[in-house]
Amino acid sequence: MDLLILRHGEAGRSSPSPGDSKRSLTSEGQQEIIDLSSGLNSLKISLDGVFTSPLLRAKQTAAIVAKSLKYKNEIKELDCLKPEGNRLEFYSVLSTLKQDSTVLVVGHEPYLSEMISEAISLSECRINLKKAGLAKIKVITTLPKIKGELRWLLTPKHLKKLA
Repeated sequence: MDLLILRHGEAGRSSPSPGDSKRSLTSEGQQEIIDLSSGLNSLKISLDGVFTSPLLRAKQTAAIVAKSLKYKNEIKELDCLKPEGNRLEFYSVLSTLKQDSTVLVVGHEPYLSEMISEAISLSECRINLKKAGLAKIKVITTLPKIKGELRWLLTPKHLKKLA
């Protein structure tokens, strides 16, 4: 399985009233994700599944990428992809998918970097996934934890240059 791990784009600052879950992408964040999507299009990426955190900025990011890549199926929101979510629960979801799938997951820090580190290293390893950064892991096993090989770790600037 190819697992594409994408951190949401730049979001507006949280104010006391709407709360963190309602923070939306800024116009710069939206453009960054549009540019990133063009880069993914140039790589001829075809998605079999899209999973996102239910937080607004992640849902917006997933929707922009899915539309750009002409993904026609439902984008699935998973509570286990919230910043405080349970990665083992997400690995269980991945275990139900076909081995030859290409899956996009959109979420938050430090959850995503910890997932990448856990997947590619047996010891302490620190990855810093920037906003609108993208990693690709070739997943070898999903349970009890994912294990695989890091294929890419791209910044938004890298992806924009691919477009």
